[in-house]
This record gives sequence, C-alpha cells and structure tokens, in this order.
Amino acid sequence: MRYLYTLAMFLVTPVLVLRLLARGVRSRPYPRRWPERFGFFRSPGFSGSVWVHAVSVGEVNAAEPLIKALRRDYPDAPLVITTITPTGTARVHQLFGDSVFHVYLPYDLPFSVSRFLNRVRPRLALIVETEIWPNLYFACRRRGIPLMIVNARLSERSMRGYRPFRALARSALRCVRQIAAQSRTDAARYRLLGADPQQIVVTGNMKFDMLIPEGAVADGAAMRNHWGPRRPVWMAASTHEGEEQAALEAHLQVLTRLPDALLLLAPRHPERFRLIENSVRSLGFSVGTRSADGTPSPSNQVFVIDAMGQLMPFFAAADVAFVGGSLVPIGGHNVLEPAALSIPVLVGPHTFNFEEITRSLIQQGGAELVRDSSQLGPDVLQLLRDPVKRERMGLAAQQVFERERGAVQRIMQMIDTLLQE
Repeated sequence: MRYLYTLAMFLVTPVLVLRLLARGVRSRPYPRRWPERFGFFRSPGFSGSVWVHAVSVGEVNAAEPLIKALRRDYPDAPLVITTITPTGTARVHQLFGDSVFHVYLPYDLPFSVSRFLNRVRPRLALIVETEIWPNLYFACRRRGIPLMIVNARLSERSMRGYRPFRALARSALRCVRQIAAQSRTDAARYRLLGADPQQIVVTGNMKFDMLIPEGAVADGAAMRNHWGPRRPVWMAASTHEGEEQAALEAHLQVLTRLPDALLLLAPRHPERFRLIENSVRSLGFSVGTRSADGTPSPSNQVFVIDAMGQLMPFFAAADVAFVGGSLVPIGGHNVLEPAALSIPVLVGPHTFNFEEITRSLIQQGGAELVRDSSQLGPDVLQLLRDPVKRERMGLAAQQVFERERGAVQRIMQMIDTLLQE
C-alpha cells in the first residue's frame, strides 16, 4: 500500500504544480516559496530543533499557547513551524515574527521529505490536529525522531475519508509515539483507524488555553464608546461563500426592527475581502472596512473586517457572534474566541470540525443552533432584543471555556517525558 501510495503521489505531482500556479495568482508572494514544497530551501544551520506542523490559520491559532510554552521551557531549542497555506504562513509571522523558523511543509514525496528533515534536523516532531502523511511518518521513525499528534482530532467525515486507506493509515499511525486526543470521541476514532490504544491519551483541546490578546477587551470597549454603547451590534465571523449573503439578508431583517444595528462581517479568506466589500456596497448598505477606516463609524451599517488575526477586539465589541463555516458544509470554525469573552454564540448545523466544543456550549446554554440561513435573522434579532438572555448565555459560554482549560500543560508533560527519553 505504501509503494502504491508513493507512486500515486508522483503521478499527481503535475496536478500539485498546477495548484501552486493557481494559488500563486491569488497570493503574489507565494510563488517565491514553491521550492519549499519539494524540500528545497536554505538550511537554517541548526540541529536538535523542535518542529511543529500546523496546516493553516486555525491550527496555528490552536498551537499558539503550546509554541509559547515550548519557547519558555526550551529556550535553547530552535523552533521550526511548518504550514501548508499562505494564510497560515501569514499568521505564523504575525504571532512569532523571526523568533521561529518557518517553512512550507513539503509534499509527501520521499525525496522531498528527506531534504526537509536533513535541513531542519528535528529532535521532536509535533503534528497539530489531523495530518497523516505516511512517507513523512515513516521517515521520522526511520531516523528515530519521536513523533506526536497533539490536539488530535478526527471527525466522522475524516474517518470515512481514511477508510479506503485504513491499512496504510494504521501503519503510519504506528510510527507515532503519542497521540494527545482532544476528546474521548476523537480517541475512539483513532483507535478504530488503527492507532495503538497505548499511544492515546485524552488531554483536552488546546484551544481552551488560548490567550486573550492584551488590550482586546479595552479596544472593544473603545469602539463601543465611539459608535454608541447602546447600539445593537452583531458579528458574522470566519464566513465562507454563501454565508455572507445569508448574513446580509439577516441584517436586513434586523434593521427593520433595530434601524441603528451594526453588522461586523469577517470573511475567512483574504482573497475574497474585496469581493465581499463590493457585494455589500452593491446592496446599498453604508459600509466601512478595517483597511480603509480602522474602526466602524456611527454611520456604518456593515463593517467588513478585511484583516487576518484581528477578530478578538471586534468580538469584544459585539453583543452576539455567529461563527461561520457552519451554515455551509465546511465544518465550522473556532467558537471559543467569542466564548472566552462571554459573548453568546450562534452556529449553523455543520460543526464537525468543532464537534465536542460546540455540543458542550449548546448543552450548557452558551450557544444556540441556527437551523438554516433563513433562521439566522430571527435568531440574531431575538438575542439583540433580549439583554437578559444574552448575559445568561455569555456567562455560560465563558464558564465552559474556563472549565476546559489545561490541555497545554498536560501535553507539555508528555513532551518533557519524550525529550528526557
């Protein structure tokens, strides 16, 4: 199976190159770094690094407290962070600057993987959430590099996707020393996929250990004072294609009852920022944007947050937060950012990426489920007109967030043990 997999990877390499070309059109700096996807980059000149792989923005955000703990406890160990997407790369630079060595993860081709490992020379590999690359995993085992999957998550959808390749996935997972699972459900799915039960420890979700950026709450309060503290404000965050239209239609319904209401709209992908801004203007809304205006003005009906990694002050300024990727079958995004700030949360029916967290928030009363796009407007309006319910939901959300903290400390104990060995 592994040889067939490797052959398939070589055969699809031309398609991968075409994808690089397409992505290079959308992200201009990206073409300069294409060689990294095949393991070609200047060696940083160190050895004994700790390597963390985080696919994109969400995984980088989840790994932030762990990376900071590694920097604190192992200050002499070079830190390598790999990503796959340009947005993940931008987030790494925003959070850590030049204090870490960033490179794109190479495609899972034997020679590319070998070149990558020869250059970064890790003494520990940490894979965040769900990334099973057989050639990479086998190469780590062959070189004696301890490999951990941290904040390990395996949705039902991913489980079905791996099913035709279960034998290969099982062999790859047996190269892993430890799997730090987010929940008992994730642990059970890893066992079904073939991981050794002795490898798996339920540590909780690192996203509960996220740090609220310094000044986020004060910045949110300053914005509210600017546009009027009594003004009804709701936020549609990390939205995907189809969800912006749903949010704007919902906002039209809100405006019929609350004519001074403000929608903070934060699309997920930077390449869609301009498109969304133009769409909002074409519908006749009074629009502001983060890039042009900084903060919303009292005259804005919709404010487009066309910036990455800057959502927390806006969550802090909102009365209600809808978290996107959930009205469309993307799987949902991080509901913990508003929960940490005691903001009531609304989500659509597709939340398999945050299955346990979302279920817990809903069960404890910190979040509510929006059945479909037609229900978004009535649900937002109902919450904006009921401050008592908002306060109750916000308190419940914040309690769930505080109760589940501690995963990073548990994972660091496992890392300490591996490095001592």
